[in-house]
Amino acid sequence: MTATAERTWVGPSAPERLNILRNTKSIAIVGASDKPSRASYFVATYLLSSSPYKVYFVNPVAKEILGQPVYKSLADLPEVPDLVDVFRKHDDLPTVLEETLAVGAKTIWLQLGSWHEEVAAKAEAAGLNVVMDRCVKIEHARFHGGLHLAGFDTGVISSKRQLTA
Repeated sequence: MTATAERTWVGPSAPERLNILRNTKSIAIVGASDKPSRASYFVATYLLSSSPYKVYFVNPVAKEILGQPVYKSLADLPEVPDLVDVFRKHDDLPTVLEETLAVGAKTIWLQLGSWHEEVAAKAEAAGLNVVMDRCVKIEHARFHGGLHLAGFDTGVISSKRQLTA
């Protein structure tokens, strides 16, 4: 998507996103990285330690991430994931959607900064739940009181600097 392209797709509301997460038992992270500096690694760490989900990693070159096996494709997973969490560049998203549809996942979730109107339209037409430009970790933590785990909940309500004694 170019920076000037208009966003017309409207995603699920907060209660709808909560429902998606409640009905999810397994998540496949496509584009998972074994590099701690990558967002997918941070999300994977959180999901493994602070969520009830079975987490699968998909990356054609990595062998192991956080002590877990890595699969070359969604088709190689031992089960159909409920949710496919995508950490891939924009031009790869249509291919990831095709793989998601081929394995029969229920939801395709594009991470923060990832937006693809055509992918959303095709996914919804095929009956998938679609979430774009949101982080599974942040959404799960938000709904389950865990934002402080990533330093998002500082306890400060005001935007003004707090006075120290």
